[in-house]
Amino acid sequence: MSDIVEPQDPCVERLAKLTGDRCKAKNAARRLKALTEKIDEAELAAEADVFRAMADPFRLAILQLLRDGELCVCEIMTALERPQSSTSHHLSILKRAGLVKERREGKWSRYRLSEGAVIEMMNLAGLMTDGREG
Repeated sequence: MSDIVEPQDPCVERLAKLTGDRCKAKNAARRLKALTEKIDEAELAAEADVFRAMADPFRLAILQLLRDGELCVCEIMTALERPQSSTSHHLSILKRAGLVKERREGKWSRYRLSEGAVIEMMNLAGLMTDGREG
């Protein structure tokens, strides 16, 4: 008989305690390990930045305005009745997250959505909230 003892995998041990089945726990642990190896931490951080930027109602209102095309800061602040400093601050957050692009025109900055995917994200958010009303 072999006296070799396999090192215990904490993931397998936790799953075995929860499920009561060591064989299933080993299979699940292998699958989970393969799944977690695919996760890129830098990519997660970048994606979280996008969601954080979109999580503010004022920034969403800016994105809604920009759906129909390019606007300057003065137009955005006037439409949303906010001061220039606040509007510029929120636009810089959206720009850092890659949601809007800026174009300089003399002393003016004009903003537009960076790509069609931003509109798709807004449409998906709208679809997800439709079922919650009522």
